[in-house]
Amino acid sequence: MQVAIIGYGAIAGYVGRALESEGAQLSMILARAGREDAAASVFGDVPVATGIGDARPDVVVDCAGHGGLSAHGLAILGNGLPLVTLSLGALADADLHARLTQAARDGGGVLHLCSGAIGGLDALRAAAIGGLDSVTYVGRKPPQGWVGSLAEEVLDLGALDGRAAVHFDGSARDAARLYPKNANVAAAVALAGIGFDATAVTLIADPEATANIHEIHAKGAFGELSFRIEGQALEGNPRSSALAAMSAVRAVLDRRDVVRF
Repeated sequence: MQVAIIGYGAIAGYVGRALESEGAQLSMILARAGREDAAASVFGDVPVATGIGDARPDVVVDCAGHGGLSAHGLAILGNGLPLVTLSLGALADADLHARLTQAARDGGGVLHLCSGAIGGLDALRAAAIGGLDSVTYVGRKPPQGWVGSLAEEVLDLGALDGRAAVHFDGSARDAARLYPKNANVAAAVALAGIGFDATAVTLIADPEATANIHEIHAKGAFGELSFRIEGQALEGNPRSSALAAMSAVRAVLDRRDVVRF
């Protein structure tokens, strides 16, 4: 299996190493112009490019955040290639969502949405068939997990005195727009359930939290569900979940399996 990766950060590095250990070959790394050397320092001899061009990998994995999906998604899908993305929050931009969808339809590509740092989306997607009345996502992280986000403008993350504090309460669309590096889980829940505008989101900085905690609550014709995941941060990036990187690897490996969930 020939795999191209968008990005060269902690998630991209994990995904690349894990896929190589499973027998996949990294055929290309896509990076921003001027960052080719930085990408090469992570992936060694793997060719680095600033666009997909005429390359035909078996699958492309987006590990670069919203900017990576925006920059490369249209060309990849328009070339008929499958694209696995962790940047679900980017789809809160209705125009980008529509353009990616059209590119996939026109070119024959498929955009695969990773479950990321959360689980249980199969149950939520199934429940949506019968109709959902409400879906709520609560994201709780240690203060350092919110560094570099809008939370720093709302709270003094270094002075919470052991007390948890809410720094966002609104829709999944606004969460994805305001927290582009932190709210991909909220976007995944929204896309699996009742959409960006109807999904309620609360984001919390909690000094007592020792993991990134994700809670989903939903009610509908199926009944009710609630589940909670306490995920460890990815080594080298406290804002990202290890499970998110693992979900991207799983999504790629599923493509070669003849028996799948």
